[in-house]
Amino acid sequence: MVNGNNLSTVRDFVRHATTEFAEHEVNLGQGTETHFDEACFLILRTLSLPLHSLDVFLDAALTPPEVQKVLHNIEQRAKEKVPAAYILNEAWLREYKFHVNKDVLIPRSHIADLLFDQMDVWIASPESVEEVLDLCTGSGCLAILAAHQFQNSRVVASDLSQSALSVCETNIEKYQLKGQITPIQSDLFSAINQRFDLIISNPPYVDQESMDELPPEFQMEPKMALAGGDDGIDLVQRIIKEAPDYLATNGILIVEVGRDRAAIENEFPKMPFTWIETQSGRDFVFLLSREDLCSGLTG
Repeated sequence: MVNGNNLSTVRDFVRHATTEFAEHEVNLGQGTETHFDEACFLILRTLSLPLHSLDVFLDAALTPPEVQKVLHNIEQRAKEKVPAAYILNEAWLREYKFHVNKDVLIPRSHIADLLFDQMDVWIASPESVEEVLDLCTGSGCLAILAAHQFQNSRVVASDLSQSALSVCETNIEKYQLKGQITPIQSDLFSAINQRFDLIISNPPYVDQESMDELPPEFQMEPKMALAGGDDGIDLVQRIIKEAPDYLATNGILIVEVGRDRAAIENEFPKMPFTWIETQSGRDFVFLLSREDLCSGLTG
């Protein structure tokens, strides 16, 4: 480990970490997109500083214990390839902070962007949404965002992993939403016994070839939260086929599917998918009404 004798300020450590991450070919995409942003996130949060306070603290000198803590975290990230979110036990979706550990996927979702910015485009009256299901909830991040977006709703957050649900429960308690969100252990719909106005899901959808090529950081995430079978759509197929039985008459299903659009459309050629525009394009999230699902499955 670097002894830190020549490093003293936040500026020094951001520069050092950025270089380390580049030289050790740190893989990104679990919250940040550049080595500089990754360095800023890791260092600011290691020091318990606000995410947008870099300019204020650039020339602040670290204490000797802080130096050692920051250097240790940089080494974990650069050499051991541990994702920053797991080092810090936290991940952010805009202003929302979530507790995470290696039992859950690090929060990142196109559906989160929809809940922040576009949901009123697809649901004209958010106040009319009373029952919401978040399938494959993991950390519970989407369930929590949905609870804030649809304030009149009751939200069910389901996951097969009890370890993931423990993390979910921690986040529900953090946001004081125990009265609005109910965590349930369920293999997709197996333990669900009601109908919903809205079902959202960011299920496992990585195909086997991609799973075999995952970089070290992504291999540290739970396999069951990523692997979607040979073509990546095993769970997505089940969701599409089973969802009509759990949607209200005017209910809507929204599912994130990564890069599996072609495989899904090939599997369901008569399904009238609506592909929602996201920051990454129009191929990653589909929307189907209950009526669309029924016609697409029987047509």
